[in-house]
Amino acid sequence: MTVVGSLAIVAGVLAVAAVLGLLLRSRTGRARVVTSGASGATTVAHLASREAFGTAATLLQFSTPTCARCPATARQLDAVAASRSTAGGPDRVRRLEIDLAERPELARRFDVMQTPTVLLVDGSHTVRARFGGPPRQPELVAALDAVLTEEHS
Repeated sequence: MTVVGSLAIVAGVLAVAAVLGLLLRSRTGRARVVTSGASGATTVAHLASREAFGTAATLLQFSTPTCARCPATARQLDAVAASRSTAGGPDRVRRLEIDLAERPELARRFDVMQTPTVLLVDGSHTVRARFGGPPRQPELVAALDAVLTEEHS
């Protein structure tokens, strides 16, 4: 193999890696709406006591002890929950965190491929949207507002 051929192969591998990296990065933190028939794991009522959930919505965060982005995501979710709970009482929107190191079976059940993964759950404990990675603020707020608006309809 010639030097030029070797350099062409290296350049091709780098180009493919760059495209895959950009594709994965563009999908991280985006809301993915969950339809009610999409999977058997659409309800989360069994994960915690009834009091742990918000009355209108819950931001359910899957995390691990080694997750570097999980603490910042928890602060973000707490701030969003607090801003949406002021009008309807402190229990209207809550954040619930599940440590996958303590409950690893949930990673498979909810198809968690990265932490943090955030599920937006409505008042009936049904998953309405999911975010792989730290949620993008505008998408998180829009998805939460949609669930809260439906609650009043």
